[in-house]
Amino acid sequence: MLKVLIQKEFKQIGRNSFIPKILFVMPLMVILVFPWAANQEITNIQVAIVDNDHSGFSRRLTDKIAASDYFRLSAISENHEVALSTMEDDNADVILEIERDFEKRLMTEGVANVMISVNGVNIIKGGLASNYMSSIVREFATELREENATSAIADVGLNLLPVARFNPFGDYKVFMIPALLVMLLTIICGFLPTINIVSEKEIGTIEQINVTPVKKSIFILSKLIPNWILGLLIMSVYLSLAALVYGLTPAGSLLTIYLFAVIYILVVSGLGLMISNYSSTMQQAMFTMFFFMIIMIMLSGLFTPIASMPRWAQTLTMFNPLRYFIEVMRMVYLKGSGVESLYKQMLALLTFVVVINFGAIRSYKKSG
Repeated sequence: MLKVLIQKEFKQIGRNSFIPKILFVMPLMVILVFPWAANQEITNIQVAIVDNDHSGFSRRLTDKIAASDYFRLSAISENHEVALSTMEDDNADVILEIERDFEKRLMTEGVANVMISVNGVNIIKGGLASNYMSSIVREFATELREENATSAIADVGLNLLPVARFNPFGDYKVFMIPALLVMLLTIICGFLPTINIVSEKEIGTIEQINVTPVKKSIFILSKLIPNWILGLLIMSVYLSLAALVYGLTPAGSLLTIYLFAVIYILVVSGLGLMISNYSSTMQQAMFTMFFFMIIMIMLSGLFTPIASMPRWAQTLTMFNPLRYFIEVMRMVYLKGSGVESLYKQMLALLTFVVVINFGAIRSYKKSG
């Protein structure tokens, strides 16, 4: 019975001349146009400091950074490796490393080194973080010159050594392309199921299904599986285009991406089916899905970093499945993260799968 219902779904998609065209055109538009149009505004940058000197000057520089409106001090690490692990866990956007003998070199030579390492996964945020940090360090050097105008360090200077982690060339398209795939899957795998059941209601075929002994769970599953297959096919096309057009391939495993995609497609497809079950007309279903889609995209971290949102908005993002899959895509593509590093996102998406699809089954009103 399930096989027959799945075949019926694919035949319905094939009979619609518009859907196959949009399934082909949308990946091309997203991969070729959207990466050039996206932009962001950045605030609330997390910083980890590695103080190898533990002197009065180094503590003063640390306090100055902590007091800045641009930065939030997230960690004071023992060494660069510990700070880098903090960045890999997304608990730091920038690392400031103060060299050993920092104060001594300033007092004797007038020049010392500090290294700024930024998280290049979000290269726009990383670039601004580097600029803000450089500005504070230069301001600190100016203060030292003014305070010691007559001393040996009157010409004090600080050499800045910027390093971009995970995206060394600073290309923001590398940051946006993995996330745009999530948006593409959300739109296609969300809207197709939304119009599915409603269209059957409008043409009357749903009544024929209702008088059969097909269980509600089997019926919903027959709607999910075609969208699941189409979503994976579209994702494969998108990943291939990303590699061909931009030379962008994931630093991590493709299997990890497909594993999370399988789960995520079930989430958005289930949401679409649940909306379709509660809708009476195609117009009502489309507007309802569009409403949820806009909120999900705006609260996903796709364009604006979640850390830059107000606290109440950050809380709302915890209930947004789009957020978790975007985090997965960026971490796998740029950091090479594996499943063991993404267990929080895995648990969140699995929870959405259970809750939303249970709601889709419960909301389907079968009569007869």
